[in-house]
Amino acid sequence: MIDTEDLWQHAPSGQLAATTDGRIVEANATLASWLGTTPDALRGKPITDLLTAGGRIHFETHFAPLLQMSGQLDGISVELRAADGSRRSVFLTANVKRGDDGRPELLRVDIQDARERRSYERELLVERQRAESAQARAESLAETLRRSLLPPSLSVPQGLTAAAHYHASVQDIGGDFYDLFPLSHNVSGFFLGDVCGKGPAAAAITSLTRYTLRTAAVVDPEPITVLHRLNTVLGQEYRDGQTRFCTVIFGTLTQKDEGFEVRLASGGHPPPLLMEHSGEVGYLDFTGGMAVGLTVRPRFVDATLRLTPGDTLLLYSDGLTEARVGDGTRRYDDDGALRRFVTALGPVGADELIVEIRQLLDSFGSGIEDDTAVLAVGVPE
Repeated sequence: MIDTEDLWQHAPSGQLAATTDGRIVEANATLASWLGTTPDALRGKPITDLLTAGGRIHFETHFAPLLQMSGQLDGISVELRAADGSRRSVFLTANVKRGDDGRPELLRVDIQDARERRSYERELLVERQRAESAQARAESLAETLRRSLLPPSLSVPQGLTAAAHYHASVQDIGGDFYDLFPLSHNVSGFFLGDVCGKGPAAAAITSLTRYTLRTAAVVDPEPITVLHRLNTVLGQEYRDGQTRFCTVIFGTLTQKDEGFEVRLASGGHPPPLLMEHSGEVGYLDFTGGMAVGLTVRPRFVDATLRLTPGDTLLLYSDGLTEARVGDGTRRYDDDGALRRFVTALGPVGADELIVEIRQLLDSFGSGIEDDTAVLAVGVPE
């Protein structure tokens, strides 16, 4: 007689069931052994607790909304973090069990070991880079188009310092973008984001997104309103069944006294870092925002802070935090490396901060697999 319990517990892939809010109900022995724990210890934990920092951000901002919309995920790439700190590349597939009333009741998740596949993909990437090095003309055309999507210069208001950098990783045109521009005599708008995908399609979305943000901000600069208008435009522009979306942070800077009041809204983007004049560095709490363009009823989050003399705010795209380091299996910011890097610099202005990050990006070499945009704004001492 076939022991179905043994088949499930010792399947060649990790298996788990979770509630609709992502808490584990059951997990098999295979998954528990990968994580260095037991099935009982996994019960009640959020699925995101099994992932690295970069994986958690992507799951919450990209994959969970897609699962809610379509009812399934097919082979997304994430990394598990075991009890001993080791990491395992996996492919995660999931679907939703629905009750008789059609409402979601349970998440069913299959997790495939992807370490051999990752090794194969890295070898393919090396060969691709060798081939691209011989395509000087194509690279030149791509670089020209990429630069045309960025502002020629930042419009920095009096009393503020600002600097930005765009790091191109490969020949394909990426979708990272940023800007800083005036809205009135004492108010400026700024944003930084990342369009899903690469190539001409991503470039078209990037151009549309930049100009929509600037136009929407002129009509009504309230940050969450701006993101909702961008969401509407993306939904109207693409009706061919293809999902086009981006993550973005939009904000306004209002000059007050010796500093600036900053209002921000996040559409699924990694949270900014605030370096205070005291040397304290921390992430802004932007948990829960959805990517722009995924759904007709998105949820965005906002925050307000004050920049005083000596404070600097850093925005960045995930090309920085997800650069591969060490043996190539670890991501740069899996264990909070970016915050430690900025803290070690001590209180610095926007210009110096961007110079240091440019050098950091250069040190990654081929470990950067995605374009990267960084923008810093601060109030000088």
